[in-house]
Amino acid sequence: MDRLLIHVEGETEETFVNELLCPHLASLGWTMVSARLLGNARRRDRRGGIRSWVSARAEIVRHLLEDAGRVVTTMVDYYGMPRTGFRAWPGREQASSLPFPDKARTVEDALSASVHETIDHGLNTNRFVPFVMMHEFEALLFSDCAAFARGIGHPDLGGRFQQIRDAFASPEEIDDSPVTAPSKRVKRVVRRYDKPLYGNLLKHVWVGVAPIRCRR
Repeated sequence: MDRLLIHVEGETEETFVNELLCPHLASLGWTMVSARLLGNARRRDRRGGIRSWVSARAEIVRHLLEDAGRVVTTMVDYYGMPRTGFRAWPGREQASSLPFPDKARTVEDALSASVHETIDHGLNTNRFVPFVMMHEFEALLFSDCAAFARGIGHPDLGGRFQQIRDAFASPEEIDDSPVTAPSKRVKRVVRRYDKPLYGNLLKHVWVGVAPIRCRR
């Protein structure tokens, strides 16, 4: 299996996958790597938020069935996942009371189990390997503060970004308050910060930056 499809929740993540991860993974032997917006975010009447798991799962299952040689994964924000009600994602409510290191793994295991239960047992469901980001896209930017600052054309801001990063054990642990989430912290430093624009600029300087977390 050398084809990978990554389900993402927004256009910034889509660009990140298609323009940065794709060339990198190609160098490691993957012949096709692409991103797919969950629910086609470009056509959403209301921006923001992650669609229900039932809907997302239907897309994931469909793509698994379409290509028996394809590996499917996700790039979805843990803190943005619905916890309760009909839109809830498996494991999200349970994970909220667990220690930080266990949160993403708990949700990933629950997502995998949910897909396995939906598909006929004859299919190799090991091809679904979910990945849950603990935070929005901006948390990734704090994995290399100097590169982040250079990428947006403000190398002088590297120190300020590093101060934010150093207050936490890892970029993923930057808290999720509506006023102190990673993007809010970035906007206080760069008032004109635009997620799609700067996310696209950063692809030129981010090659070689170590990932925050690699579990599988």
